Amino acid sequence: MLIASSRAGSHPANLQGIWNDKTAPPWDSKYTVNINTEMNYWPAEVTNLSECHEPLFQLVEECARSGKNTARQHYNARGWILHHNTDQWRGTAPINHANHGIWVGGSGWLSTHLWEHFLFTRDIDFLRQRGYPIMREAALFYTDFLVEDPETSWLMSTPSNSPETGGLVAGPTMDHQIIRSLFKACIAADSILGGRDGFIDTLKNMVPRIAPNQIGQYGQLQEWLRDRDDPKNTHRHVSHLWGMHPGTDINWEDNPELMQAAKQSLLYRGDDGTGWSLAWKINFWARFLDGNHAYELVKMLFRFVDNGSEGHQKGGSYLNLFDAHPPFQIDGNFGAAAGIVEMLLQSHLTYIDLLPALPDAFENGSLAGVCARGGFELDFGWEDKKLVQVSVLSKVGGICRLKYGQKTIDFETVAGERYIFDGHLVMQEK
Repeated sequence: MLIASSRAGSHPANLQGIWNDKTAPPWDSKYTVNINTEMNYWPAEVTNLSECHEPLFQLVEECARSGKNTARQHYNARGWILHHNTDQWRGTAPINHANHGIWVGGSGWLSTHLWEHFLFTRDIDFLRQRGYPIMREAALFYTDFLVEDPETSWLMSTPSNSPETGGLVAGPTMDHQIIRSLFKACIAADSILGGRDGFIDTLKNMVPRIAPNQIGQYGQLQEWLRDRDDPKNTHRHVSHLWGMHPGTDINWEDNPELMQAAKQSLLYRGDDGTGWSLAWKINFWARFLDGNHAYELVKMLFRFVDNGSEGHQKGGSYLNLFDAHPPFQIDGNFGAAAGIVEMLLQSHLTYIDLLPALPDAFENGSLAGVCARGGFELDFGWEDKKLVQVSVLSKVGGICRLKYGQKTIDFETVAGERYIFDGHLVMQEK
């Protein structure tokens, strides 16, 4: 589906991919960038379809040009900004209602896709010529936009909102997670490119001042700067968990207490939701290393939905397996595909983790041609829920760190060479 709807020279896949059959489609068949457009491209790198990412990069570059005018006119700020939605004409100004239209995280989130492309491919030329310039200008906007909270002295994002719930607020957690991740990515990118950008000192000084993730009165990860979460809220958006997926700052190794709080938030939200919300939750539970829970959501995503149904709960699939919001949106298809891979392979930390969230239902299986950060392509199989063999192709060389269960190994690789291991991560041949 991604191959068919996103190729070099085309527009990116929109809310319906390319399969809109209406003159007045739901949400105008545009690009909603507070989750949906990004989710369309979650499988691009990991499923070895990196070239299908290109139309999104072109959209980001075009929005960066129009977004400079929006940043200057609306905020008297440098850099570029994209709010929650854009279209074929690359509009970047806030539109629609205040509870979602004023959100300022679109440019930051989309910029991380260019960074992820580099992490998977290690394409230095791409980073230098396209990735870093876009990331830098997005970060520049936030350095002008963030303000100091008079009560805590933290830097906070305002005015904004937590998509698409809670109204206009100061300090939504999602914004802070995105901005902090973008700043860190810029710092890392500059180091890779030679460390000559003086702007990086500004980012280094601001990162520790951005409002941190906080645990609220119910043991939840707070969605806002103030502790105002409602444990009865089952809204389809789970925006404040961005920092654990697709972000990486919240993880079991570095801050298990925040992971536990994020899990509590997700339990309060509940499993059900729109098709794309179910897909996001598959990825969350994979990051929680709970494959059985993730698999239950996979099954929910295959619930039959009658054509013509609409609503914000009970997502599933139509008879043709297109994702049902309902109505039809393609993001759930792409997000679920990425989530299933996430159950079987993760590489967002410092190593490639094999079968991290394998459900009981996947007793035997194999996966071929999937990619991991660092420039590696893997084939692997398992029987009786145990790894049998793994093949690692190094595309660019360098050290590969491989993990299965409690064992982690490091080995030096040469570009173009393939390395074979048994189920105990003992090298068999090269």
